[in-house]
Amino acid sequence: MGFIRYVKEEMRVIMERDAAIKTPMEVFLYPSFKAILRHRIAHWMYVRNWYYLARWYSQRTARKTGIEIHPGAQIGKGLFIDHGHGVVIGETAVIGDNVTLYQGVTLGGTGKEKGKRHPTIGNNVMISAGAKVLGSFTVGENSKIGAGSVVLTEVPPNSTVVGVPGRVVKRDNVRIPREDMDQVHLPDPIMNEINTLKKTVDLLCRKLEEKTEKAE
Repeated sequence: MGFIRYVKEEMRVIMERDAAIKTPMEVFLYPSFKAILRHRIAHWMYVRNWYYLARWYSQRTARKTGIEIHPGAQIGKGLFIDHGHGVVIGETAVIGDNVTLYQGVTLGGTGKEKGKRHPTIGNNVMISAGAKVLGSFTVGENSKIGAGSVVLTEVPPNSTVVGVPGRVVKRDNVRIPREDMDQVHLPDPIMNEINTLKKTVDLLCRKLEEKTEKAE
């Protein structure tokens, strides 16, 4: 893909996915546009073993945009980073096509692996604000990671994950439990467990009271 064609494609992606955009020229003000464009250059240098120059260029980009993408990371077409401050993408991360990341997302390692240390993100994945995906596993295509989630294990395709640690609450369009899905209103498996325990405790308390009354 030629440089001009690539720039036009990135502009189209940002304009499609950000409702705040009013004019095409605003795209050039976006930190994510600058970060992704400059990453392509840094990655070009990295694969030619110009490691120091690639890192120097990527670190300049991080200081200017607040988005840190290691030059070794492999990024597909149509990546959209909304706002972007605090986003970190590790060296061996692989990102598929049409992926959306929100501010504060980390695609990092656990500090224990060698070689491939960072996650592989499938096509059409959305990772919400503040989510951390840590380790050398795959997040399956068409999946959705809820805000603030910490994902430490493999995510099947077509899944929605929430919580700390992240848990799959929807798979293949079957909701667990049955609730509407968007970036904010996601199921809360921990609260569901707490509510179940509360009901159980209430039932046990009633039975205990009944037995106490009979004994009296």
